[in-house]
Amino acid sequence: MELPLADPDRFYIDKAGFRVYNKSRGVEISLKGGRALNRIITIGREFGSGGRELGKRLADHLGIAYYDREILEELSRRTKLDEGYLHRVAEQRNSLILPITVGRTLHHTAGSDYLVRQYTAVYAEQANILRELAEASDCIIVGRCADYILKEFKPVRLFVYADMDAKVERCRQRAEAGEGLSEREMKNMIRKVDRNRARYYSYYTGQTWGERGNYDLCVNTTGIPVKALAESLAHLFS
Repeated sequence: MELPLADPDRFYIDKAGFRVYNKSRGVEISLKGGRALNRIITIGREFGSGGRELGKRLADHLGIAYYDREILEELSRRTKLDEGYLHRVAEQRNSLILPITVGRTLHHTAGSDYLVRQYTAVYAEQANILRELAEASDCIIVGRCADYILKEFKPVRLFVYADMDAKVERCRQRAEAGEGLSEREMKNMIRKVDRNRARYYSYYTGQTWGERGNYDLCVNTTGIPVKALAESLAHLFS
């Protein structure tokens, strides 16, 4: 199966020795043998694209750790904050969080100042957890700005996306995501989740979420069974 690349002129795969070279980053990453760093794969994904399932299946094929919900659970344990609240902070970006640029002053109420400090503290603790996981073993991490936070680990950065119709269909197959929603409502929900993920990512990284230049491999799951795609990627990463 041919895998869509983020940019054929920028990203090269030497499958014989399995090394990944990226011109824009100016680095060569050895994915097996003689590496000083653990093998880290990060996955950014559009809602409904199957990125989470792809990450879990790929981790199973490679026999490495997989982290997604587990990060939220550990974050909740460390911060003593409810998981549902942390999910809203991490995925939905509370409207009180606004981009802050050099030379620009924002005026907040005492309450909003407290929330901004709290969100910043949550992000910092999340970053600590991600670094600990990356230092512990080879792993796949989904979301959480992991590609940016773990850049010193030189992760292989994947971004998973799909056409809207494919995302709607996948959401229909997930009762918790699409139950009781019309097609129009479902599309609006998908757009809202992706818009909030993009804002959260941009706020903390200063980069554009989903911009192909920020990733090593962009994968379009439209019309491709995630199970088969995971198997193909596993061969690539083995």
